[in-house]
Amino acid sequence: MSNAHHTSEQRLPLAIDLFCGLGGWSEGLLVEGYYVVGFDIERHVYGEHRYPAQLVLQDVRTLHGRQFKDAALIVGSSPCQEFSYRAMPWKRAKALGPPVLGIELFKAQFRIQREASEAAGRHIPLIVENVKGAQAWVGRSRWNFGSFHLWGDVPALMPMTKATKNRGGSWFNVAHNTTSGTGQNPVHELNERGVKGWTPNGERLGANQLGRKYWSTSPQRKAASAMIAKIPLPLARHIAAVYHPRAEAA
Repeated sequence: MSNAHHTSEQRLPLAIDLFCGLGGWSEGLLVEGYYVVGFDIERHVYGEHRYPAQLVLQDVRTLHGRQFKDAALIVGSSPCQEFSYRAMPWKRAKALGPPVLGIELFKAQFRIQREASEAAGRHIPLIVENVKGAQAWVGRSRWNFGSFHLWGDVPALMPMTKATKNRGGSWFNVAHNTTSGTGQNPVHELNERGVKGWTPNGERLGANQLGRKYWSTSPQRKAASAMIAKIPLPLARHIAAVYHPRAEAA
């Protein structure tokens, strides 16, 4: 993001929001006084919910960090679906190989940070958020804010909360009308005859009407996934405040 794009009207510290989705990070950044530019491969608009800052539709993998040399902070929430699914207690999930795309997208954020820092001649902080299940593939997170796990330049002092992403960080409890998380998925539920593989509403696993209705590319499922993945405002504001130039100057 060159100075040409950072006009006098926008002389606020610049924050880059990768895989920005509905803008959970950006909402906190805007409140704390940043100029925010988000990157995603699609524009998320679900009723009144939409990205609140400048949005660039571009595959994050095609970005080079040097264009962000003026940034004060980079945040990112790469897709968690592959990690979440492999953390499910289902044989099919456990039998899958490494989440290649998930790992690639996760690592792209650190590549961009490295390139931006090299171009700037200074360290540009990066905070990456993903789910607990990602740890098996990308290393242990440095902090968790409820079910929102963080990697990168996580501040030493962080707020405590009980915020969760459906306790398992996935859309599954929306689609299956159950509680997501290890030991609490529909595969572990017993029907009235004591047979496993039933959802709590009495339907056989895989036959759930809501799950069938909200297929993988449906607007309903996309909306549910985007809302579940949205960074809580207290977390976004805390990170934004810590790395705001005024805080560093103080």
